[in-house]
Amino acid sequence: MTLTVQPHRETLGLKDGRLLIGGEFRESDETWTHHHPATGEEIGSFAVASGKDVDAAVRAARKAFDEGTWPRSGAGERIKVLRRYGDLLREHADELKGLQALDNGVPLSFGQIYATSVNIAADIFDHHAGWIDKVGGQTLPPYQGGDHLAMTFREPVGVVAAILPWNAPFVLFAQKLAPALAAGCTVVVKPSEYASFCVIRMVELLIEAGLPEGAVNLVTGPGTPTGEALITHPLVDKISFTGSRGVGRRIIEASAGTMKRVSLELGGKSPAIVFADAPNVGLAAMTCMGMVTMGLSGQACVAHTRALVAREVQDEFIATAQMLAGAVTFGDPFDPGVLASPLINQKQLERVLGYIDRGQEDGARLVTGGTRLEGDLAAGNFVAPTIFADATNDMAIAREEIFGPVLTVVPFDTEEEAIRLGNDTEYGLGAGVYTNDVRRAFRVSKSLRVGMVGINGFQLEPHIPFGGYKQSGLGREGGQSAYEAYTELKTVMMPLTDEMM
Repeated sequence: MTLTVQPHRETLGLKDGRLLIGGEFRESDETWTHHHPATGEEIGSFAVASGKDVDAAVRAARKAFDEGTWPRSGAGERIKVLRRYGDLLREHADELKGLQALDNGVPLSFGQIYATSVNIAADIFDHHAGWIDKVGGQTLPPYQGGDHLAMTFREPVGVVAAILPWNAPFVLFAQKLAPALAAGCTVVVKPSEYASFCVIRMVELLIEAGLPEGAVNLVTGPGTPTGEALITHPLVDKISFTGSRGVGRRIIEASAGTMKRVSLELGGKSPAIVFADAPNVGLAAMTCMGMVTMGLSGQACVAHTRALVAREVQDEFIATAQMLAGAVTFGDPFDPGVLASPLINQKQLERVLGYIDRGQEDGARLVTGGTRLEGDLAAGNFVAPTIFADATNDMAIAREEIFGPVLTVVPFDTEEEAIRLGNDTEYGLGAGVYTNDVRRAFRVSKSLRVGMVGINGFQLEPHIPFGGYKQSGLGREGGQSAYEAYTELKTVMMPLTDEMM
């Protein structure tokens, strides 16, 4: 029976997407037709913002920042709008999860997990609403004597270009827009062309929550022309981007001309280090394999796709991972029995299969998977969960971000070797350490050059800074550090004499 998602499109009442510029929804001269990654069917179309459209959106955000009410609103007003928006996200959670399933094929069964959860996105807005009336400046006494006072203030950075990936649109929309809006910035948001419908609806709900005209603007379309026009616009003050290193480098180049502030999250090759004294080797294997296969099928920057496993427990680890790989189900993302998504497009499918071929050519042992799924799923971009064993850290499958359901297992013999292997990468986003020795857990965690470490598990929460070292990016999302990243720090020095001069 041929797989189809068209009935769900009708149930959700999916409409073609429009741009939002200065409070007005409008069409564009060009459109993008979205094909579903699980079936290849045409799902719908949305506007492709031209350079002219992007210019209008940025100028609307600029006007709203320079002349509008949002940057000048009181803390109470901003708190009310952001919390109302969090409530609206929760009220529309089922609708939004359905739209995401039409966008990127992430199954509804995975909708409560962090990266794909509407409720976590709502929590992020609630969390940042809480910072609005709490982050202030300082009053500093004279350092060299004299009658004067220095004060510091946090002010919004200005117009923000928020550029989203396709794999986690709910959470990344929230991680960028919540602190930006909380700080009083105005925003132009560009979703990925592979996950636009759910973001379009999220923007509509922002307007319903009471955000004033021009405070948020929406431009849809691919990197060229839409993204390029946005990152090079001289009236954009800050760019926040999540995606590939190649695009991240281009953003840094584009930002140099006007010294735009930049936040970048550019992926990872996160190591999970499993010691022989791990409290539960099987659970460690299930955690790693779950991140690599369930839901996004390994299309997540923080997935532990590189497992460094103590040689004496390697067989146990691989056996459990293989068992879980065999339990993963694919198909209609609206089917509650489906646990994993297809790869996002044909290009990514070919990329993943190419890495699998290269892994075998380089001498790694293919334990399971490695093939495209056929039969009723042949029209979709499905790859069977794949495990490589007996790999070395110099192989491409152990060094490069594959972004697919591929777990590479590299054995080690000593703690020192595990740390060296863990750090032997251009990336530094996240890691896992599995051990029953508390001192070892902290010792290894401190030695790893990564932004996040999970001990005997891994979890992301709204108040936790998220980001990486090295080529995994610049800056952090989440918590107070994210709020401050959307502000400028101003110092005011005032004399305390009877006369001002």
